[in-house]
Amino acid sequence: MHFAETVPLFQDEHGRVRVKGSRVTLDTVVANFKKGYKPKQIQDGFPTLSLEQINGTIEWYRSHRSEADAYLKEQDAAGEKLRKEIESQPEYQARREELRRRIKQLVKS
Repeated sequence: MHFAETVPLFQDEHGRVRVKGSRVTLDTVVANFKKGYKPKQIQDGFPTLSLEQINGTIEWYRSHRSEADAYLKEQDAAGEKLRKEIESQPEYQARREELRRRIKQLVKS
């Protein structure tokens, strides 16, 4: 993705779109915006972002909705694939079963 100089977004070396000067992703800002949060509410949760950055990110999203939604869909699919890979590992399954066992013991106590 390419962004105009005035847009507060950049694509990092891993392909993730982030707000300039932060590690906050486009995904995060858009998800909060879609939940109905106002820019100030988003800033309360991510105080490293300025209102100008948040408003600029939302405005870019609104102006490039189809491109942004395609990117967000790809990110969701990649995250789901990674989750499935991790959960299919025997070590993960063993740790999960151990945690369940411990939780049952604590509940019984």
